[in-house]
Amino acid sequence: MVWPYEWVLGWRYTRAGRASRKNGFISFISGVSMLGIALGVAALIIVLSVMDGFQKEVRDRMLGVVSHIEIYAADGNALPDVAGLMAQVRQQPEVVGAAPFIATQALLARGEDMKGVMLRGIDPALEPEVSDVQAGQQSAALAQLQPAGFGLVLGADLAMNLGVRASDTVTLVSPSGQMTPAGVVPRMKQMQVLGQFFSGHYEYDSALALMHWQDAARIFRLEGPTGVRVKLRDLHQAREVAAELQARLGTNYLVRDWTQQNRTWFAAVQVEKRMMFIILTLIVAVAAFNLVSTLVMTVTDKRADIAILRTLGASPRSIMGVFVVQGATVGVIGTLSGFALGLLVAFNIDVIVPALEHLFNAQFLPRDVYLISRMPSEPQASDIVPIVVISLVLAFVATLYPSWRASRVNPAEALRYE
Repeated sequence: MVWPYEWVLGWRYTRAGRASRKNGFISFISGVSMLGIALGVAALIIVLSVMDGFQKEVRDRMLGVVSHIEIYAADGNALPDVAGLMAQVRQQPEVVGAAPFIATQALLARGEDMKGVMLRGIDPALEPEVSDVQAGQQSAALAQLQPAGFGLVLGADLAMNLGVRASDTVTLVSPSGQMTPAGVVPRMKQMQVLGQFFSGHYEYDSALALMHWQDAARIFRLEGPTGVRVKLRDLHQAREVAAELQARLGTNYLVRDWTQQNRTWFAAVQVEKRMMFIILTLIVAVAAFNLVSTLVMTVTDKRADIAILRTLGASPRSIMGVFVVQGATVGVIGTLSGFALGLLVAFNIDVIVPALEHLFNAQFLPRDVYLISRMPSEPQASDIVPIVVISLVLAFVATLYPSWRASRVNPAEALRYE
């Protein structure tokens, strides 16, 4: 196969310096540009893959405890007809489960230790339809929640902070007190710890306590469940299904999906992801525009060659094409190398990070700060393809001006002193 001479010369100039000391520095700068592009692309792929993995991991663990959609009474009181409401909700094709609940806050005390908790009253029979908490060994503890049993199932970190285990007793302090001759006195109830659950999400493992909804209604003087939790086939349809349920149920109910309940956290992650993309793209841009200096030096070094090609009949467009091929070759090789390196690290981050933690005797992701304890990674084509395209475009744009300068070289001027 016969290649166009522009491609052949462009590739030869890219390799300049391997056999000649004269062009060694140009080859070195070209290699540095290629390495910079590769490292920039790899860093972008790795960082965005980790951020996507972090978001997916936290979202999945969060939705293992919270629900896709929650329905409340508009006045904030107990729902008047829970069974009828759940029957109506289940008519929606996307709904796969519904369960009543009571959500409130309270204090748990054991000895001198006291912790504020998110208390959730659940129906153990229906909870598996909307939550992953009742999976594995945890199901035995939740199955022990019986009406009038006044038992609690605590998050693993909450139980550890209080220093309690199964069969221990804690005191539940209700925020709403009762009036006595001595004034308002908080209501307290002795509760038995039936077991623990572990969701993998530190915020819930350290602050959530589960009990039977009938016991919660009795303690907090409620007439029934205050809400209904709903699980969908596809969590990404939560916003549309919530809007449809809101329109069907009317203004007597308040329907909220998981994107509204955690809007601030997900918005912060998206903003951080965009900023990291911009910052790391600038690194790729700096590396790509190093090609300008490489090509300028190459043009200066090859003025005599350019003049000879022009006298042999080469057009300015062909001369420009030679140096565009040289710069584009560096950009393509650097981008593909960075693409391969980035995917290699992103798909093996679960092996690399533990090895580094063991080597440096450090924990990169404390659970109480980052919500999860391992480094996740989720490479997505929607992020990787723009990275590769932007890198190639920047490398191509960086070649235009030096290539145009090469095409403007005057053969007579270039050969005057040769």
